[in-house]
Amino acid sequence: MRYRFALVILGLFIAGFFNSCEYFKTTKPAGQPVARVGEEYLYQSDIDELIVPGMSTEDSTLVVSSFITRWATQKLLMKGAKLNISVDEQQRLEDLVTQYKSDLYAQAYKDALVARNMDSTVTDTEAIAFYENNTENFKLNENLLKLRYIQLNENDYNIETIKSKFIRYNKDDQRYLDSIAVQFKAHYLNDSTWIRLDKVVTTIPPVNMENSDRLLNKTDFIQLRDSLGLYLIAVKDRLKRNDEAPLEYVKPTVKQILLNRRKLELIKELEKDITKDAIKNKQFEIYN
Repeated sequence: MRYRFALVILGLFIAGFFNSCEYFKTTKPAGQPVARVGEEYLYQSDIDELIVPGMSTEDSTLVVSSFITRWATQKLLMKGAKLNISVDEQQRLEDLVTQYKSDLYAQAYKDALVARNMDSTVTDTEAIAFYENNTENFKLNENLLKLRYIQLNENDYNIETIKSKFIRYNKDDQRYLDSIAVQFKAHYLNDSTWIRLDKVVTTIPPVNMENSDRLLNKTDFIQLRDSLGLYLIAVKDRLKRNDEAPLEYVKPTVKQILLNRRKLELIKELEKDITKDAIKNKQFEIYN
C-alpha cells in the first residue's frame, strides 16, 4: 500500500515530537521561583516570555501579576477539587483527560498523514459535476445582484458623456470609464460578478433594505440623487433568497465540500491500513 511507508515515518516523527516535549517538561531546571502553591513552584523562566520589547514597566507588572494570580488560582482550584470531589468523579475526569489526550494525538497523526498524501486540487470539471448533481442543496440565504454603479458630483462637467457610456457599456465604454474612474466619488463596474444586496445597501446611500425591491429591479439604468451626489445604477441580474445559487457564487463552497469528502475517504483508508499493518505485525490481536 502506497501510504504505509508514510504511516511508519510520520508515526515515528509524531511520537518523537511528543516524547521530546515530555522530556523537556520533566527535565526543566528549577531556576528562580517567583510564586509557590503548596509544593508547586512557578519560576522566572515561566514568565520571561510574557514581557515583550517596548512594554512599559506598568504594563509588564500588570501582565506578570495577572499571570501569577491565574496560575495560583488554577493550582488552588485543582487542590480543592482533589479534596472535595469524590474518588469516582475524579476517576471519571481522569478518564476524560486520557481520552482527550488520545484524541489529540490521533487527530495530529491523521492531519499529518492527510497533509502528506491528499491531493488538494479540485478541478472546475469536478466542481461543476458535483454542483449539477446537487443543485437542490444550493439555495441562496441572501439576495444577490449583478450591477454596476457610479457616484458623481452634480457639478462634474462631463456627466452626460458618462451617462451615455454607462448605459451603453460596450468595450470602448468600459475602457473609457475605467480611465476616468479616479474622478468618481465611488464606483463598481464589474457587473459580471454576483454581489450581496446587503453590501450594495451599505455602499449606495439612497438605497436601503426597504426600498431595494423597488429601486434595484433588473434594469438597464436608474438615476438617484441625494445630498452627497448623483448615482448611476444598472442592474444586470438579480436573484432572491431561496433561489438556486449560481455556480460561480458557490464554487468555493463546492470545492471545499469535495475536499472534505476526499479527506474523510482518505482517513478511512488510512485507518484501515493502520489496522491491517498492526494485525500483520502481531501488534493487534483479538482474543476469542
